Amino acid sequence: MTVAQYVVTAGGVAAIVWVLWYFLFSTGSAAAAAAVVDGVQEVRIVVKGGYVPDTIVVRAGQPVRLQFYRDETADCSDRVVFEDFGIDAALPAFQTTAVEFTPEQAGEFRFRCGMNMLKGLLVVEPATVERRASSSPHKLHE
Repeated sequence: MTVAQYVVTAGGVAAIVWVLWYFLFSTGSAAAAAAVVDGVQEVRIVVKGGYVPDTIVVRAGQPVRLQFYRDETADCSDRVVFEDFGIDAALPAFQTTAVEFTPEQAGEFRFRCGMNMLKGLLVVEPATVERRASSSPHKLHE
């Protein structure tokens, strides 16, 4: 093999490793607890190569409004799917789309893009659990 072939091969291997790390092993952003606005738990999520924040914490039995702002035009991020709640919503580019539902049971529920490449986690706490005061949210492990 020539030097150029070694360089191209090394570049290709590096690109493959980066893609695998990004989609399978990166930790994402910190968790965000929902703020209650007029009786509705609300979180703003920016969609741009992923979900920020990618972990949302809410309480069971209270309405939830997730405000997805899609800050890109990539085909992958044009939908958000919450299979456990029967939600498959279109996310128009450069617009905010509200996704509203009421989680009745505590647990961890995954959400994703339509192509299953971007992923997030909705953590539903029991209605009776007291949240610990914190100056910054902590990453929840998946």
